[in-house]
Amino acid sequence: MNILLTNDDGIFAEGIYAIYTELKKIGQVTVVAPDSERSSVGHGITLSHPIWYKKVRRKGKFFGYGISGTPADCVKFAIGVILKRKPDVVVSGINLGPNDGCSVFYSGTVAGAREGALLGIPSVAVSLATFINPDFSYAAQCGARLAGIARQCHIPRGTFLNVNVPNLKVSQIKGIKITRQGTVPIHGSFRKRRDPNLRDYYWMTGRMPLKGKRDDRIDSYALHNHYVAVTPIRSDLTDYASLDVLDDSLLKVF
Repeated sequence: MNILLTNDDGIFAEGIYAIYTELKKIGQVTVVAPDSERSSVGHGITLSHPIWYKKVRRKGKFFGYGISGTPADCVKFAIGVILKRKPDVVVSGINLGPNDGCSVFYSGTVAGAREGALLGIPSVAVSLATFINPDFSYAAQCGARLAGIARQCHIPRGTFLNVNVPNLKVSQIKGIKITRQGTVPIHGSFRKRRDPNLRDYYWMTGRMPLKGKRDDRIDSYALHNHYVAVTPIRSDLTDYASLDVLDDSLLKVF
């Protein structure tokens, strides 16, 4: 199995090396990742300036290719320039921090998997639900297993798996839940600060609120309750239920 591995934390991140180690046990891995952190860039692609790449070594050995673009760029560039043929699976991660609920719209990690799905490749995004003291070992094992499953289960084109793993000991994780994406908006706030020139500036922070029905079938709640949340995400965002409603309404107007 030929696996393309990317992320948004950058090619030198701890998470990408952890899952690389596990993926090597099941296939041939090509790493094409941003040359520095590109967190929260969403599904942006680079059009206004060139893309550069360089070979990267880690622990004294060739590791992969560092790209000057976004995670979505990395997948496109890997398939268009580096690889001789499309990979069997695209894996994006492991991200430092969860990508559940509305985070999927902002996440570069999720975008890497979505780009693979748009190109017709089974794809998986993997995130670890912590920003401090991460232990990537179980998330790496889980992500590698799901990469194999994604290839075997014939996921529809344009759909990918978004995986969020609690940062807990294996004995504390209750299991795996197949979930749907939460839709509660991320609560954002702005902290006002002052620079050395006495100019005010603002630093945006945010957290995922757990409000409403506490349903383990929703990714955020499953994750909060110590389950690995596996959410199939469809790239087609069309609200099909609204098509006929809007069609009838517009016919009356025009």
